[in-house]
Amino acid sequence: MPVFRKAMDQLADLLRGDRMITYRAYIDARIAPYVTPLFDKIVADDEDGDTFRNSLTPWRWAQRPPIAIYRGDVSTCRIDGPWQVADDHWLPLGGLTVTSGVTAHLNPFEAQALHKRMQQAIDDTTLAWVRKHDLRSHRRGPEEIDRSVADPAAKAMILAWAFGQREADALCEACRKGPDHG
Repeated sequence: MPVFRKAMDQLADLLRGDRMITYRAYIDARIAPYVTPLFDKIVADDEDGDTFRNSLTPWRWAQRPPIAIYRGDVSTCRIDGPWQVADDHWLPLGGLTVTSGVTAHLNPFEAQALHKRMQQAIDDTTLAWVRKHDLRSHRRGPEEIDRSVADPAAKAMILAWAFGQREADALCEACRKGPDHG
């Protein structure tokens, strides 16, 4: 029956006028609760769906499943899985680092060492930010975000900033000194 169902889906897709297609997948019941909410987010036809799909781009092109991807402005480091267990150690299969004029494939031990350094750099940077902004003096908040309140507030902040930038640029164009003058 799967052949018949697939043929019927393709015929229905041809007859639809809304550019939608039918996609069916059989998922093991054990993993379905984990992946179906992700599918729903990925296929959403809104800016959240666009963001989820865009964030998956590096995963799509990787030959191995990435364990972690660290991106800077000019450099990218990818740690490749799946994890391998050796005695009581977990090691990646390898990695890839790309920067100006360099593309290097890493062996499992180089990838693990770089992965640990990247994690340490993230921890160091985050803790420095917490200290600089005295965030420990604030009450600990929940990780959940009330998007109905937080998203409009963030968008308003961005619009206000953009409007301020345009006004600053206009003033600087008027005095012809550039946007960085004092």
